[in-house]
Amino acid sequence: MNEDERQERHSAISRAAYALLAEHGYVGASMLRIARAAKASNETLYRWYGNKDGLFRAMVEDNAAETRRLLEEALEGQDDPRTTLERIAPVFLAMLLGDKAVLLNRAAAADPTGKLGAAISAGGRGQVMPLLDRLMQHICAGSDIPPSEATGWFLGLLVGDLQVRRIIHDCPAPSREDINARCRKALQAFDRLIDDRAR
Repeated sequence: MNEDERQERHSAISRAAYALLAEHGYVGASMLRIARAAKASNETLYRWYGNKDGLFRAMVEDNAAETRRLLEEALEGQDDPRTTLERIAPVFLAMLLGDKAVLLNRAAAADPTGKLGAAISAGGRGQVMPLLDRLMQHICAGSDIPPSEATGWFLGLLVGDLQVRRIIHDCPAPSREDINARCRKALQAFDRLIDDRAR
């Protein structure tokens, strides 16, 4: 199986897993059910992902991949950090408020084992947050602001309670215009906070 074929099979498995997650929750979305729905063998799923936690962690990593890629490229290329933040903010917010992330988080909230929450944390937050902290090191250079504190400000201003509201069905998915407007306001407020503290 070449890489394109493997990626196509992985996409089919992920689609099946999301559908079963919506219907049965994390506990009910067994590897056997996912394999049958994806027309794959149970052995293939275990060989590729190790276990169900590994599969869902891979799905979370897929969902966060664009944000992670933009951050990694900017850090490697030593791009202007504030320009990088402007570029990744709408991608990051759209991912966090998108149907896949919301479905995963709804299922995690209902999962009594805590395993899906751990997979989400490891595959998403655990990979993106260190990159954001590295970016904040550049933004906070020359000031006494801890990078992790700046990351917290940025996330609070950008996301606020929107993801929780999406998870509990309190607001619809935002439009591209809504996301862009939210990002503009959040970044303006963030710049003021950083500049005021740096004085």
